[in-house]
Amino acid sequence: MKTTYIIGHRNPDTDSVTSAIALSYLKNKIGMNTEPYVIGEINKETSFVLKYWKVNRPAFLDDVKVQIKDIKYNRDLMINENTSIYDAYTYMVDNNITGLPVVKAKNKFCGYVSLKEIATSLIKGAFDKLNSSYDNIVKTLNGKEVLKFDDVITGTIFAATYSSELFISDVDIDDNTVVIVGDRHHVLEYCITNRAKLIVLVGNQELSHKELTLAKENRVNIIKTPLLSFEVSKKIGLSNYIKTILRAESPTVLNPSDYLTDFYEINNKVKHTNYPIIDNKNTCKGLLRILDINQYEKKDVILVDHNDIKQSVHGLNEANIIEIIDHHALGNLTTTTPVSFRNMSVGSTNTILYFLFKESNVKIPKTIAGIMLSGVLSDTLILKSPTTTEIDITVAKELSLIAGVNYKKYGMEMLKAGSSLEGLSVEEIVFYDYKEFQVGDTGFGIGQILTLNYEQILSRKEEYIDFLNKTRATKGFKLMALFITDIINNGSYVLFSSNAEQIIALSYNLDYIEQGHYLEGVISRKKQIIPNIMDEIENMK
Repeated sequence: MKTTYIIGHRNPDTDSVTSAIALSYLKNKIGMNTEPYVIGEINKETSFVLKYWKVNRPAFLDDVKVQIKDIKYNRDLMINENTSIYDAYTYMVDNNITGLPVVKAKNKFCGYVSLKEIATSLIKGAFDKLNSSYDNIVKTLNGKEVLKFDDVITGTIFAATYSSELFISDVDIDDNTVVIVGDRHHVLEYCITNRAKLIVLVGNQELSHKELTLAKENRVNIIKTPLLSFEVSKKIGLSNYIKTILRAESPTVLNPSDYLTDFYEINNKVKHTNYPIIDNKNTCKGLLRILDINQYEKKDVILVDHNDIKQSVHGLNEANIIEIIDHHALGNLTTTTPVSFRNMSVGSTNTILYFLFKESNVKIPKTIAGIMLSGVLSDTLILKSPTTTEIDITVAKELSLIAGVNYKKYGMEMLKAGSSLEGLSVEEIVFYDYKEFQVGDTGFGIGQILTLNYEQILSRKEEYIDFLNKTRATKGFKLMALFITDIINNGSYVLFSSNAEQIIALSYNLDYIEQGHYLEGVISRKKQIIPNIMDEIENMK
């Protein structure tokens, strides 16, 4: 069953990560095959939550772009290096292809061969050399086994098409010789006595009892074929191993993880028809024909806790969004087909998930209830944020009963674990819980960090302002700001890029604002920070 990716937003917070995990559990219970993923580093608070409830952290997902492995290329088009040239040619014709990956045991890639190499071998090849297996020769010549002592046959080919006396006097026979012969008993006896590597009897020639006995004694390999000498001379070289004519230069190969967009660039340069698919262990996975590139399956994704493409995973425009579950304002994300979109004006995505569990009649286990409760408490600051609704409060109490914890005590323990600034750089603190927004063609970035030790940041505010200024310039934004939220007193200190003094001041009806100003009661980015700044940017246009 195809896997559906459940993804939260960039710079994932606790609500984003836990809602992805909880929703994946629910979807799998009702018959889907899903996996939760994160698209950024997990913060300290979320790490505490996952460790507390003994839940594995989701794997990291870099993007959902279309990859070579998503294309419906042929997984079986390859041939073993010991296959004959003739069989390789027949295989290509039967499959309407012009080239093939060549593999060793366990499908380990060793090269590529095309009809061009086969044609070249027929025109410029060493026609008198044989390097093949006994079975390949039998099959290529439509022959039958008479005597077989060796699996591998190598040697120089001679056709006894002239007088016996001349052949015997001019040709030295040994165990590195392959002889094509018909009803020439003196030649046969000479070749058998001198232990030829292989004798090919044309026209279904039979050996006498004496010749057969002598051949057995000297361990001479013998094959008979209905073909005549001229036909055998033409075809026997086609029984050679395909590995003997592999392309001299390294072929252009693709990895299953390569992106389709990168393939377009490669193909524009080399303009090949076929591309072997080789994984990181040098295992051949099949052959991509240029005709296959439009037959691919997009990745299915479900988005949680966001609906803005700028906050989502890279390559989202190349994926199928099948569902969105969120509690934020509508973003700029568009889809090509209708999707299931569950959006509620509540404080946490996990609050919405609680009702999805109920609607699906799926029992919420203790651990899942624990991480869902964590998401609700984190996003609502233990139900004190202005974003908190009566629905959040009811859901939090229900989840705390299932999880078996006191939500107030557990919530404070969780927030304290996440508010430690120990070991974090200025950049890490600014981007700890950071989101970017757009008003028309004007962009801005807002970081927010919850802490019990706001003095630690304010004492180094010049470093933070310098970083905000440089980041704003690099990104070409209107402003950058960091809100340092005091989770005990329910307010935030604000640091901002030097050009943003007027916007920040007017956003909170102030005539003047200094760096590190305390905004009493301002703790919600969704309701008290982003809307205020967006409105002021609009007013300034």
